[in-house]
Amino acid sequence: MSTGAWVLVVIAGVLLLVTIYDLVQTKHAILRNFPILGHFRYIFEAVGPELRQYIVTNNDEERPFSRDQRRWVYASSKGQNNYFGFGTDNDLEQASNYLIIKHSAFPKGPHGDDPMHPLPCAKVLGGARGRKHAFRPGSVINTSAMSFGSLSKAAVEAINRGCAKAGALQNTGEGGIAPYHDHGAGLIFQLGTGYFGARTKDGRFDLAMLKDRVARYPVKALEIKLSQGAKPGKGGILPAAKCTPEIAAIRGVEPGRAVVSPAAHSAFGSVDELLDFVEHLAAETGLPVGIKSAIGQEAMWHELAHLMATTGRGVDYIQVDGGEGGTGAAPLVFSDHVALPFKVGFTRVRAIFERAGIADQVVWVGSGRIGFPADALFAFGLGCDMIAAAREVMLAVGCIQAQRCHTGHCPTGVATHNRWLVRGLDPTSKADRVAGYLATFRHELLALTHACGHDHPCEVGIDAFEIVEGFVARSPRDLFGYEPGWGSPSEAIRAEAAALMRAGGHV
Repeated sequence: MSTGAWVLVVIAGVLLLVTIYDLVQTKHAILRNFPILGHFRYIFEAVGPELRQYIVTNNDEERPFSRDQRRWVYASSKGQNNYFGFGTDNDLEQASNYLIIKHSAFPKGPHGDDPMHPLPCAKVLGGARGRKHAFRPGSVINTSAMSFGSLSKAAVEAINRGCAKAGALQNTGEGGIAPYHDHGAGLIFQLGTGYFGARTKDGRFDLAMLKDRVARYPVKALEIKLSQGAKPGKGGILPAAKCTPEIAAIRGVEPGRAVVSPAAHSAFGSVDELLDFVEHLAAETGLPVGIKSAIGQEAMWHELAHLMATTGRGVDYIQVDGGEGGTGAAPLVFSDHVALPFKVGFTRVRAIFERAGIADQVVWVGSGRIGFPADALFAFGLGCDMIAAAREVMLAVGCIQAQRCHTGHCPTGVATHNRWLVRGLDPTSKADRVAGYLATFRHELLALTHACGHDHPCEVGIDAFEIVEGFVARSPRDLFGYEPGWGSPSEAIRAEAAALMRAGGHV
């Protein structure tokens, strides 16, 4: 053969070997699903900082998550160097609504450099209402609702395994409990308006089925979803392409057809009935029961706080989801224009419960694009006790923000049920990345807490922050109308949490 022919044979041989390697390796879903071609993604990512000197978008412009945010998640999840060099590339003097954390001149020394250092919740979930199975969550960072159906079986399993390694809780989402949720992590079983996994044939709530699931799986708490940030006032949407026979069987619906949950619950139709439902679930299961909601009209929250303060009934936790929250599929107008942003919505509801004198009786959970250390610490300053992350966890699993969740063609196998694409996502290796993200998140949140001079994030109050607008810095206390003491748990709870951390943080 001629020299040229030999060169072609060698090239073909190299490409064949690379293809085989790509198909059998388990660390990179993109390479498994798109051998050869997938390498270009990593090449472009590696030279991105240099290329972006000549391309329009910068490190902070992309949405919903910037390049800097995604790079931090990817590096943290893989245990790689997640530092950034040369200083901030944000224009602090021209920034709008820019968060500044005010560190202490006398920071706390680290309790240790172990990234898996525990960071438990300051409050006992269900403790205020004496639930039979009340417990103290071992991690203040947990996952928000992501259903099997919206996500692939491999992604759900990876998240469960990762949560188990990191000691975090996994929220099932409204799609019910699947076998892929049963790999060691404690579960929060979400009940949406469709009651999937606990419903009768005509779509109504089935208590016996719920109790069966609770008995069979490691369910630690129940969550009633009133609404979510990305599509508040509208039920969940599962496109027909993602309603496989397996998913349909778990949900109790017909396969191959779009599943649209009702906008409202059939088990209750008022705040008073909601509280009866909550107490009924708690009495029948012994589990803490919470609610998740985006924030719109405030009348419901005033009534809820009033009834909780006067009737002895109540929810054990409230998860406030911001309008910037994510979803697998939603109408654009709902995602863009319905529900208040997290910071505005959360502070309004928290203020209502502070005025009613019952804020300490509730475990407060924040969600809606706050799965990063600075945002999380600010949420604690506003009054959160825990943070629930979803899309950030998806990034750790391998999501590249392709924004094709609603099509059934997610290239990384995270939000699809295409068999070829799902096979590219190895649950075991991705579980390590989920655990890495959760652990690093907690580790850096704790480092920020120490920088502010405290042992536990619940001790960091609202006065530890300022909001910069150009050359003017404003106090969040003034912006959100917080009175002294609002947003912080009682001194007894703070002292208990600090003592717990100084003793090692293990529950």
